[in-house]
Amino acid sequence: MEVAILTVGDEVLAGDTQNTNATWLAGELTDRGATVARILTVPDDHDLIVEVLQRWSDRFDAVIVTGGLGGTHDDVTADALAAAFDRALVVDETAREDVIESVAAYRDANPETVAAHDVDIDVDAWAALPEGSRVLLNPEGLCPGCVLENVYAFPGVPDEMKALFSSVAAEFGGETDSRTLYTPQPEGSMLDALAGVRERFDVAVGSYPATEGKNRIKLSGTDPEALVEATDWLRGHVEVDEE
Repeated sequence: MEVAILTVGDEVLAGDTQNTNATWLAGELTDRGATVARILTVPDDHDLIVEVLQRWSDRFDAVIVTGGLGGTHDDVTADALAAAFDRALVVDETAREDVIESVAAYRDANPETVAAHDVDIDVDAWAALPEGSRVLLNPEGLCPGCVLENVYAFPGVPDEMKALFSSVAAEFGGETDSRTLYTPQPEGSMLDALAGVRERFDVAVGSYPATEGKNRIKLSGTDPEALVEATDWLRGHVEVDEE
């Protein structure tokens, strides 16, 4: 299963917010055997999001987009997702009821904050999703997510994104597996060994130098036997730390 990850937000591109969502999602997907084929960050640009979603939804088995959902002026992802599939943006009644309950719970839990500030929530704006999409209610916050065709849209707040992904995690998988070796050898001394394992076995090999500690070699593939054989072969050609 090939999956692409699209993160949306001016604040990410400006460096104001770290893109921890993409890193976390990539790890979760890889652990489930899926292959992360693309990771891209774009601004809160409606037309650009539409373009990427249309292209990627045809190219990959699934697309995950995070950020830009909600009811504020710069939240354009839901509208862009609807436009990408030529759908209307409509108020989902289940999502609307959930938003109302979340707002009420917030007001009850924060009476002083609500009293001190003009907290005005446009419920319909927060509950608007592409017509025909599958709503994903948010147990950690206000903003619902959704699934439309093969595109999964999650809010950008990390705890909320993780909660919504967990609700659909079983829908992602694949046959890719990996093995990781650690070595004190400098990367420059392993070039022949890394080239050799690539030539002999149907596996992907990544070498990741560390500024401190051990360097890391990761082998990935869909053939379990080839992966074991490649790992054993590499153990015989580089110095491996078994700890």
